[in-house]
This record gives sequence, structure tokens and C-alpha cells, in this order.
Amino acid sequence: MQKIVVATTNKGKLREIREILNNFEILSLQDINCNIDVIEDENTFKENALKKAKEISKATNMNCIADDSGLCIDEFDGWPGVITARFLGPNATEQERNEYILNKMKDLPKEKRIARHCVSIAYVDIDGKEIVVQAENVGHIAESPRGQNGFGFDVIFELEDGRTQAELSEEEKNTISSRRKALEMIKQKIM
Repeated sequence: MQKIVVATTNKGKLREIREILNNFEILSLQDINCNIDVIEDENTFKENALKKAKEISKATNMNCIADDSGLCIDEFDGWPGVITARFLGPNATEQERNEYILNKMKDLPKEKRIARHCVSIAYVDIDGKEIVVQAENVGHIAESPRGQNGFGFDVIFELEDGRTQAELSEEEKNTISSRRKALEMIKQKIM
């Protein structure tokens, strides 16, 4: 079975990747005792994902998958975008970021709450082959957090059926998530 290291320490992302790429041996950075922290300082999700995959693949001499994703709110020209995980600083919690977004949008009607979950996933193999794919889901920012099954901004990202991503079962989320869409594209290209 082909081994692929995933350049993340996020347990939620890792679980999702293992479920979707179940015909590969997916290893975390912890599994291989790698503590490299690649700085996400590029201007796009695509550039950050590719930078992480290249650096981790080179350092570990393993095939690597890396992603960068975030929330892009139409009303604010795509903010927070590529800085979704960092817009309140490196020590802010998911809850603090979500509360900030909800406060910023508290007086906006639903039609001005359109948001996208954008994801770029890069695969770099030990021979230097690079594949980068992108996908997105469109929804709205909810008026308050709801749900227990998710991470990041899943509790405030509302789908067309009125449920947040955190209110979906793991199976439901995996059928519609932008990360799943991108991982399926990667899977087809590396099998």
C-alpha cells in the first residue's frame, strides 16, 4: 500500500483524509516524528498548499499531501480568505474566530451572508511530480453556531438546506465537502 504523509496536525482534517483516501496508508506528521512547521505566507490557498507539500516531501523523502483552506465571505471581498486560521493572531481559538465573524455580520440579511469554503490540495511525490486541485462549497454564514460534528467554522457555515456543516453526520459531510471533492480529484490522479 502506497504511503502518503499529510502535512497537517489538524486531527479533523486527518480523519477526513483517511476516510476518503482509504486505499493509501495515510500517515500524520506525528506518525513519522516530523515536527516541521511550514509557514503559510503565500497569497493564495493553492500556493500555500503546494509550498507545504513540497517542503514536507523533500524533508521526509515521502509522497505528501497538503491543503490550505478557508472561509471566503462575498460581502467582504473574500475575507478572511487565505488568513482564515490567523486573522485574529496565532493564539486565537476556533470559537474566538467564529464569534468575531458572527459579530462582524450580525446586522446583515441572509442575502449578504454568502460564503464559500475554498480548499486547495497539493500532492507532491518523491520524484517531484506536482498536482494541485481546488474545490469550493457555497453557503451562508449562520446567525449563531450550531452543531457538534465538525471543526473550524463548520458550526457557522450554513448549507442551502438550513443546516450547518457541524449538524451533518460524518457520512453526509463527506459526500458534499469541498475537501472531499478535491481529495477525490487527487485520488483519481494518483491511483
